[in-house]
Order: sequence, then C-alpha cells, then structure tokens
Amino acid sequence: MMDQVSEHLYGLSGQSMHELIHKFPLDQTDIRENIDNILQEYKDVPGGLMVILNEIQSQIGYISRPIQEYVSLVLNTPVSTIAGVVSFYSFFTTEPRGDHTVKFCMGTACYVGGTQQLIRKAEQILNIQSGETTPDNRITLEVCRCVGSCSQAPVVVVDEQMYGRLRPSKIPPLIRDILKKYEDS
Repeated sequence: MMDQVSEHLYGLSGQSMHELIHKFPLDQTDIRENIDNILQEYKDVPGGLMVILNEIQSQIGYISRPIQEYVSLVLNTPVSTIAGVVSFYSFFTTEPRGDHTVKFCMGTACYVGGTQQLIRKAEQILNIQSGETTPDNRITLEVCRCVGSCSQAPVVVVDEQMYGRLRPSKIPPLIRDILKKYEDS
C-alpha cells in the first residue's frame, strides 16, 4: 500500500523505489509514514532540505543511507547533495544512537586538558570505541568540536548535561549514574 502511496504522491515507480523501500529502516511502515509526512509537508519549501533532515533525525533518530536515497528520489535531488549535508553537519548521524549520548569535547583546551584519557577510560569501561553504541543501545560515545566551555576543560556532555574539569577517575561514576537510571525504572 505504501509503495502505491509513494508512487502516487511523488510520481516515483520502478524497481529502484521498490528495492529502496524494502531496506531497513524504510521497511517499517511507521517510519516510512513519518518520513512521507515530513517530505510531503516540506518538499516544496525553498531551502527545505535542512528542515526535512532535521525533522527526520528528530523523529527517527538518524538518517541512514537508505533514508538519504529515499529523500533524494522524492526531492529529485542528487543523493550526493543529501549525503553532503548529512556528513557536513556534526549533529546529523547515520546510525542509531543509544538512549544516552556521551560526547567528549575535542576543542583545543579540552584536548590539551586530557580528553583522550577520558575517552580511553569510557571505551575501556563500555568495551566500545568512540562513535559506537553499546550492544544494549543504552550508551553512545562520540567526540565533538568545541562546546564553548574552555574554562571547564576537559568537558564531557552527557545528553544535555555538561560536566567540566573531569579526570579519568570521574568517568566510572558518570557511566554508573547513566546505567543506574535503568535499574531505577
């Protein structure tokens, strides 16, 4: 049914659309419907690509390659343009993130202040690398550019909460606090 809706709404048909729709996560009806609604609402808005990508990311959580290809087909925009926007802006992600995100500031002050040691400690505790998510999808480790709190270096941002002047010994309790939220619920 959604294949027919897409063909009707966007004038798209053919094998490529059919194959694309059956790629994860587009094969999930609720996700496809969300994306279709976003595209329908903003496809004719001048400069709407950023709005579309922001809405998709906020509702779905990430913008996978199949989603980028789907947006490209619907908007009749080269997939390289979509991929370029997604890869240029650091707030976009192409992979699902965990329930909680731990971001390590790599600005100059934080880097000099020891961010690398903080990252290594978190990787050791969680048994994942920066840029990865724990197998239970609870925590994602990421690096980011300057968060603007250089006087607090080194800085880690957990979800939206900033922690400054951290040392490697402070990472285990920080991660324990995140995991404790699962025990309490």
